Amino acid sequence: MSTGLVQIGNSGRRERLPQFLRKPATDFQSVQLLKNELRRLHLHTVCESARCPNIHECFSRRAATFMILGNVCTRGCTFCSVPKGSPAKHDMALDPLEPANVAAMARSMDLRYVVITSVNRDDLADGGSAHFAETVERVRAALPEARVEVLTPDFCGDHEAVARVLAAGPHVFNHNMETVARLYKPVRPQASYLQSLEVLRFAREAAPGVLTKSGLMVGLGETEEEVNELLADLRAAEVDVVTIGQYLQPTRRNREVSEYVPEDRYERWKARGMSMGFRMVFAGPFVRSSYMADEVNEQARESCGAGS
Repeated sequence: MSTGLVQIGNSGRRERLPQFLRKPATDFQSVQLLKNELRRLHLHTVCESARCPNIHECFSRRAATFMILGNVCTRGCTFCSVPKGSPAKHDMALDPLEPANVAAMARSMDLRYVVITSVNRDDLADGGSAHFAETVERVRAALPEARVEVLTPDFCGDHEAVARVLAAGPHVFNHNMETVARLYKPVRPQASYLQSLEVLRFAREAAPGVLTKSGLMVGLGETEEEVNELLADLRAAEVDVVTIGQYLQPTRRNREVSEYVPEDRYERWKARGMSMGFRMVFAGPFVRSSYMADEVNEQARESCGAGS
């Protein structure tokens, strides 16, 4: 997502962002140094591929979200700037060294909280879940004191694939809903609202000691009440933590922003969510599902004095 002060729409117009969404990029040296280390091990981050506006802030404190299973996604979500393609047109063979390299990079960064996500790999029989699980296992072996959060795809609703990742021992299981039910077809055409909810529900039942988490973007055309309904559905699935942040159009090929959500609305969603029983609702313009994940996890654990 764009780090600059303007938003470029599909029409090519340069639209000035509201003041509260201006986040200048300043720490170029830290970003480049970490990028160089990542490229040396042939690793990717969602911070870069999804053009996150927080990349300078996070890279400067040596925090990053590793993105595994390659850098080409088999789905065409309209909000996302991660490269898209099919196995027939791209070299999408899994890198057998990737799990060990993620562990080595996490160790060299001296991480105490490691977040691992992936592209969708609908071309693989197990959705890449075995590779995902191996990566978690390698990280846990290399950094036994660190906490590990996984942000997984839906694995086409395959519960065996979800269970395989959970068996590797992550402390937090995250699967993003991304948007409200009405907008799934235009925003996530190859995904299913009910299927994503079921992935989260299954994760809670299969690993009751693991913190469950989900995230959504706003400014895609949803109403405030639709977000409230999504929060209620997540709570019914016994999800513990929710993140809510402003959608920013990453490239002119992606879906345009429908609205820059005012800051007071995030406060209402936070209050509504906490009243429903979530351990933590992290909401604000620059919130992303993995942003400040270590602190979000700590606050969620402290909220009930137990858990992951």
